[in-house]
Amino acid sequence: MNAEKMYQVILAPVVSEKTNEIYEASNQWVFKVRKDATKPEIKEAVETLFKVEVVNVSILNVKGKTKRTRHGMGVRSDWKKAYIRLGEGQEIDLEKAGA
Repeated sequence: MNAEKMYQVILAPVVSEKTNEIYEASNQWVFKVRKDATKPEIKEAVETLFKVEVVNVSILNVKGKTKRTRHGMGVRSDWKKAYIRLGEGQEIDLEKAGA
């Protein structure tokens, strides 16, 4: 996979109380990824961009919520979430990585 594609696979980290608990309990990171990204692409992108060892990748398709607007009902976009389990002693520094 070329470098440009790697930067497009991972869109953003998902930061919440739940993802923080997951990180502390099992050294897993959660990222928002492209809807067409596959597990091998996500693994390669994380290993290359953050220079860490990825043990496991789990993906989840998140359905967009239905929201009421002043123009009627609207639907947020569907998106894909990736749970990345890192090897023992591995860590991602998001501030250093520029994410």
